Amino acid sequence: MHKQTLELANNAFLPQLFGEHNSHLQCIEEKLAVRIGTRGNVVTLSGDQENAVLEGTRCLQALYERLENGQDVTKSDVMAALRMATLPPHKENSPMPPETTDALEDFNSKSLLVKTKRKFINPRSQRQAGYLKMLNQCELVFGVGPAGTGKTYLAVAKAVELLMAGAVERIILSRPAVEAGEHLGFLPGDLKMKVDPYLRPLYDALDDMLPPDVVQKKIENNEIEIAPLAFMRGRTLANAFCILDEAQNATPMQLKMFLTRLGENSRMVVTGDLTQIDLPHPSKSGLSQALHLLKDIPEIGITQFSEDDVVRHPLVMKIVKMYNTLDT
Repeated sequence: MHKQTLELANNAFLPQLFGEHNSHLQCIEEKLAVRIGTRGNVVTLSGDQENAVLEGTRCLQALYERLENGQDVTKSDVMAALRMATLPPHKENSPMPPETTDALEDFNSKSLLVKTKRKFINPRSQRQAGYLKMLNQCELVFGVGPAGTGKTYLAVAKAVELLMAGAVERIILSRPAVEAGEHLGFLPGDLKMKVDPYLRPLYDALDDMLPPDVVQKKIENNEIEIAPLAFMRGRTLANAFCILDEAQNATPMQLKMFLTRLGENSRMVVTGDLTQIDLPHPSKSGLSQALHLLKDIPEIGITQFSEDDVVRHPLVMKIVKMYNTLDT
């Protein structure tokens, strides 16, 4: 039997750390097969596997540090800390890039903390940490992978942070309207009403970062622009943070057009999921082509998320994994 003792200085943080009815501690116990006992501000972890006991201790330490830094601890944070605490050490020739030597250090890293008006956002997986590092360093970043991995959400968060800091003058969010050639014309209303259903997920992400009235004001002032991909043609996007979402549904010519809009003092993020291409046959995905053509340019960051990086909901990860079995 292996044992570790953790003494936590501030008792006021313990209710949120432990969770309602100790639900956070129960989550750690179930995931790692350890037992957790508490007495005052002293937490004791015990179990048959030394690694599991150490991982649980480090997980609780990381969550406690979040509270010390003025952040909340939710069940999602507990799951994220567990995910990063239990990562195996990086091995040479592994398909997992060595984004970090210690994933839990990135979990609470101030350099990777994204600050928006409504919340602070930390990486919740090792690849999310690597993705945020690329968003900090590269002018052009690709985030590719299944739904629920945070690739668009983190890009929007970074865009909002830079806009609020004055590092860029505007945010431009775009998506291909795959059915624009035929079905949009039958929708009621003006052009904005016709395209909004395609762009709604981008509005939702913005509303999670900023109060709705602030979002609306910035849209009216053209500090935030949300438009279909077709509207990008002929423009030079300077002093802007540009995001193309659902890029797997852009044709090669459309994606080339978007990438060549990059102007002075601008950043560009392209996100998509190559398993969810809705283009009519025999059209080819521009995202697949771009990843192949641009993969060896060192100034371009590419993060390939996997089903293990799904952070949206535990069921989403299971759903993605089961659908992936159809392709094997």
